[in-house]
Amino acid sequence: MTTRLHNILSALCLLIYAIVTGGDACKCEATTKNSFTNLTKPEQCENGLNSTKLNNKYNSNTVDMVWIPKSDVMLGTLASSLPRGVVATYRGDGEQPVRKATVSGFYLDKFEVSNRKFREFVDAKEFVTEAERFGDSFVMENYLSDEVKASITEAVAAAPWWLPVAGATWLHPEGSGSDIDSRSDHPVLHVSWNDATSYCKWKGKRLPTEAEWETGCRGGLEGRLYPWGNTDTPRGNHYMNIWQGVFPTTNTGEDGYLATAPVSSFPANALGLHHMVGNVWEWTADWWTASHTAEPAVDPKGPRAGTDRVKKGGSFMCHKDYCYRYRCGARSHATADSSSHNLGFRCAL
Repeated sequence: MTTRLHNILSALCLLIYAIVTGGDACKCEATTKNSFTNLTKPEQCENGLNSTKLNNKYNSNTVDMVWIPKSDVMLGTLASSLPRGVVATYRGDGEQPVRKATVSGFYLDKFEVSNRKFREFVDAKEFVTEAERFGDSFVMENYLSDEVKASITEAVAAAPWWLPVAGATWLHPEGSGSDIDSRSDHPVLHVSWNDATSYCKWKGKRLPTEAEWETGCRGGLEGRLYPWGNTDTPRGNHYMNIWQGVFPTTNTGEDGYLATAPVSSFPANALGLHHMVGNVWEWTADWWTASHTAEPAVDPKGPRAGTDRVKKGGSFMCHKDYCYRYRCGARSHATADSSSHNLGFRCAL
């Protein structure tokens, strides 16, 4: 291949990707005479010049998304990486055995869906969330006014700090008297799995599978607890929004936040994804099961049916002594119509 033809092919790759993604540089590199390698972008780029079947969804829909190429990832958590005394608890969550999965390339939102983004959806579709229809949602008592707490007579027996608050919705996260006027760039709260699915569908997207979510969280680091490694605060720096102090009585806010943080406030991982752990729990597409085998799988999607959906990442309410689930391999679950003060989502494509 002549140098001139080589340059033409490289330019065509750049042009095709620019058309498809709205202008980002195509990360195809022509390193041989007849192939493009070093691929980190979607099939339009991976296919080199065989790009006649371009889909418009890879244009406007991928703004503020990260392309994650096909990869092999180890899902779950090594028991040896967990503190003594908690292994049995998190094994019961289905974190073990560690298992290999091959995950096809996909896009994932850089950020959790914010109040501003969710408002666009609500306004466009006149959408009513399940919390709004049910009339209440769960909020930790520490974040409620005395007036609101005085009107509540019920609590969750196993976690008495969780209170059902009348009127708690995405617009009024702490119930009557609260609003999101100063929290437009914070993650939307009090959204059920059904609500999140509706939003993603409206955007031409979907919720990520648990395997996709965990692949994104790990950012290429195999066997690590967090998106950046195994240390909570590398070199004394905070990389996530969790509970500091004594749970559930005192949150010192050493990371700068007592509740949610803006969706872009902490450093991104190696893939450019923010808040993959901490801040808010995130819904995934999968039905919940705590039973896994060590057999390798390709694009695992969980069981075909169930009662609960998987949520990942932990939240600002997580503390190592109570809910040490702000880790890539950690997991929890809730019914599809559940909502709470620390639960949000991001979309995939």
